[in-house]
Amino acid sequence: MDSSNQAIKRIPMLIGGEWREGATMDPVNDPYRNEIVSYQPRSTRADLDAALNAAVAAKSVIAAMPGFERAALLRRVSALLLERADMIAEVMSRETGKAIKDARGEVVRSQDTINLSAEEAIRIEGEHIPLDGSAMGAGKIALMLRFPVGVIAGITPFNAPFNLAAHKVAPAIASGNAVVLKGPPQAPGVVHELTRLFVDAGTPPGVLNTLYGPDVGPELVRDPRVDFVTFTGSTRVGAEIKAATGLRRVALELGGAGQTIVHDDADIGEAATTCARNSMRLAGQSCISVQTVYVHRAVYDAFVEKLVAEVRTLKLGDPADPQTDVGTLIDERTAQRIESWVREAEAGGARILTGGKRKGAQLEPTVLVDVTPSMKVVCDEVFGPVVSVLPYDDFGAACATVSDSRFGLQCGVFTKSIHLAIQAVRSIRTGGVIINGSSTWRTDQLAYGGVKDSGIGREGPRYAIRDMTEERLMLLNL
Repeated sequence: MDSSNQAIKRIPMLIGGEWREGATMDPVNDPYRNEIVSYQPRSTRADLDAALNAAVAAKSVIAAMPGFERAALLRRVSALLLERADMIAEVMSRETGKAIKDARGEVVRSQDTINLSAEEAIRIEGEHIPLDGSAMGAGKIALMLRFPVGVIAGITPFNAPFNLAAHKVAPAIASGNAVVLKGPPQAPGVVHELTRLFVDAGTPPGVLNTLYGPDVGPELVRDPRVDFVTFTGSTRVGAEIKAATGLRRVALELGGAGQTIVHDDADIGEAATTCARNSMRLAGQSCISVQTVYVHRAVYDAFVEKLVAEVRTLKLGDPADPQTDVGTLIDERTAQRIESWVREAEAGGARILTGGKRKGAQLEPTVLVDVTPSMKVVCDEVFGPVVSVLPYDDFGAACATVSDSRFGLQCGVFTKSIHLAIQAVRSIRTGGVIINGSSTWRTDQLAYGGVKDSGIGREGPRYAIRDMTEERLMLLNL
């Protein structure tokens, strides 16, 4: 079957280099227009077995491919990506309700992820261990070498469906592994287009295999043919995966609460603008989206005034309109859940300064004040266009509040004091501390990930490749 002609209406699986339709096909809905945009396969246990068998057969092929050839393959993928960026962005916007300008930005940015993976493919290295520090080791030579783990299972979410899938697939292939990728049910067309790039670039059969639908994920991560699991999604599912994988290694990129601290010496205008845009961008559907802002009481009123003014400039509307800043939530049920959290906070004494109204899957960008730490909008992950602002008096206490959260992905700190910046980095237990920026900051080459309920491991091609390879000792008795 020619997948390029049928990708929009009937999305196939890729198994062992062949396109396969599912026995059952489920509709994929446009959350803004509430209409079907495509049909995706509901992968079965038989599909899973076929995909894993294909990956097992192909793992020796990709492992034997020299690094320079894997790098060349990835560069061909990158070149094709730019040719198809507009089309892929349109698919993403229709499937997820993401504003088209953000969708295109994600696709184009993914070229960095793929190119960086290509660069890392040719510099996977081990180390020499000096042994003459002991009588037993004297005169011997020890080397730690790195080899691909084998078969990698990747499970990706809907909120950044192209780039986060690229973060699984590109480093895996760069490091000589075969992949079974399960795409998100809400954005299968985007994952299919990424898959087509790899096929058209000449990826050997079985090196990349794709599955879809709600049924096979638990079986995939439990299967002993899988050597490593990389997952981005909710904390709840991440905990289930960790429990199911036993002694096998995992990389789990999970949720966050998007805390940012604004001290009284900060540039309040810059901080307010940054927090406003980074709380509402992608309709708040990012694990590092600004959700809670702690502001020094001396500048609290000025910050809130500027924040609200900036939020009110953001255009809510049709995701296909290039002028739209905030599209939809992924579906109406999610919008209803977030709306209920806002109403619950309001009933508990919080005030809505702007927004708060819902129409279908869209929720107006919402700013809350007078919230309390126990409210869901503060202590849980909202994953929507809602930001809460709280005052503080002591910087150390604000840092302690952020550090005590069950989440530990990233936080932002606005201050002109290098002393306070270092204090924050030393005291806040989180995967990243962004100085003079909000929690919402990521560039694809850096180590990205969290601690506590925010996950295990780090993404970014260099760091993912470290996880996707295993060390082997070579000892030379001379």
